[in-house]
Amino acid sequence: MGYRNPNAPARCQCVVDSIPTRRHVMPVMESDARHASTTRLLDAALHVIRATGSAATTVDDICRTAGVTKGSFCHHVATKDALALAAAAHFSARSDGVFTTAPCRSMPDPLDRLLGDVAFRGESLHGGLPDYTCLPGTLVQETYATHPDILAACDSGMSGHIAALTSDVEAAQRLCAPTATWSEESVGYVIQAILQGAFMVAKAKQDPAVVHESLAHLARYLESLLPRPPTTR
Repeated sequence: MGYRNPNAPARCQCVVDSIPTRRHVMPVMESDARHASTTRLLDAALHVIRATGSAATTVDDICRTAGVTKGSFCHHVATKDALALAAAAHFSARSDGVFTTAPCRSMPDPLDRLLGDVAFRGESLHGGLPDYTCLPGTLVQETYATHPDILAACDSGMSGHIAALTSDVEAAQRLCAPTATWSEESVGYVIQAILQGAFMVAKAKQDPAVVHESLAHLARYLESLLPRPPTTR
């Protein structure tokens, strides 16, 4: 099932298509977490996988984008799948760092925080599609039935995002819609679904305008679902 590059030096032969278990993945990446080459590999994986998909991504593509040799790849990462797992964790950590420090997070009103989060996502759509689309969303479409470890990593990242949204939705519901019968978590799932769907259609259309328009509709939906009490206008 694995593939060995016959042209690679013996000291850096590595399996690039096997499916590792978690215990074989994270220690490899964590031990080199501070190494500049590892960071470049992770950043390159974010870009290349979002641009071409997991199946089409090759070790050569990642090494070329990262500016490292295949020997360096083999030194830092056991397999291509191990890199995908570590890249998913890297994406989640980087995304959390960006969105937890966004200006809207300091807003006292929970609905303002929700709407501010939506607006901030629109403001963050810089560069091309591979620069701002969701890595877990890209990975899970290809690997959900074949790579359980990658699926678990994607689910963990998305669930963490949904949990953060749910906390604000719950607070906004208490303020704006205390008699509502829908669950806070279901709204978090809707927000995530709109984001992922918008990214997918934007890829098909090759047009980020789809994401901007979807975010605008999402903001209107949240405002209709959570109408502000007259006293807070």
